[in-house]
Amino acid sequence: MSTESRPGRPKASSRETLAEAACELFLERGFEATSIADISSRAGVSRSSFFNYFASKADILWAGLDERIAAFEARLVVDEGTADLDTPASRALDLADLGTPASRALDPAAAAAVHAGVTAMAADFVPDSLALAVMNAGAMGLEVELEREASFRRSRIARAVADRLTRGGADRLHAEVAGAAWAGAVLAAVDAWAHDGAGRTSLARFLARAAEAAAAVSAAPDGHVRQLRVVVQAPDFDEAVAFYRDVVGMPQAEAYEADGGARVVILEAGRATLELANPAQVRFIDGVETDGGTSDRIRIALEVDDAVASAQRLAAAGADLEASARETPWRSLNARLRGPADLQLTLFQELGPQ
Repeated sequence: MSTESRPGRPKASSRETLAEAACELFLERGFEATSIADISSRAGVSRSSFFNYFASKADILWAGLDERIAAFEARLVVDEGTADLDTPASRALDLADLGTPASRALDPAAAAAVHAGVTAMAADFVPDSLALAVMNAGAMGLEVELEREASFRRSRIARAVADRLTRGGADRLHAEVAGAAWAGAVLAAVDAWAHDGAGRTSLARFLARAAEAAAAVSAAPDGHVRQLRVVVQAPDFDEAVAFYRDVVGMPQAEAYEADGGARVVILEAGRATLELANPAQVRFIDGVETDGGTSDRIRIALEVDDAVASAQRLAAAGADLEASARETPWRSLNARLRGPADLQLTLFQELGPQ
């Protein structure tokens, strides 16, 4: 790597000069034996100028990929935030369709956004300091450093993917596994590309192959439920929305309107599970949670951090308290209320092992 001027070659930026100087020194002395002052001196810039471009020696190697990871994170947020929910097709939906919009329940757009965002990382990615370091990790004394820094990048990508898939309806476990798969795919593709000679072919080729494997993990097997949604008819619609969204604390995810005044709001409720209990179990629960109360055939249970405070807050906002909070044999603190839309609610706080 050389920074000498050649006819027709654009003058290297200070950032490029620093990167070239660093890689030369890493090869000559090793990563640990090279200081930031050494790099700045070799590049002909002040030590303070170094920090205008990089936060550390390691950042010199990862800057190009870090920029793409940051763009990927932003893209997943923008992709979701700018989704056009108010389309002619959505306005034409009848009330039954609004109650369970299948396309949103499965949300293939989330998986597609992840796939597109990952493959976009390869755009215009040319051989850089990272590729050189991967190829010469032994000579530069970088094996441990590269693996440690790679783990940070895997974590960032995995978190961005998992959060996007979760918001798109995937259960947290599936989303976390898919996130790990996509993150591994990106770093594996970069590693394979570097070992292949980097400049011999584009990163896009390797990333496309890795993405195929990761995409298989993101897709739920046929027939698997992607989301549990409880659909409730609420005659006092605005009151119910205000209570469950603003008082209970369930963020609004979507809202639709249709002809004839049809309206629906979909609220986030964290992890969804379906509890099936036989009549004997229901009677047992009623005996534990209440003083002679009975359960509706369908009762909504919401996990909270503080069952006592939450029950008081909901009661103050208009819910009827059917049973105050009490500890159960299975180590939870449960309270029972009746909220708007005639929903029977159990608030439960997991107490953990005794």
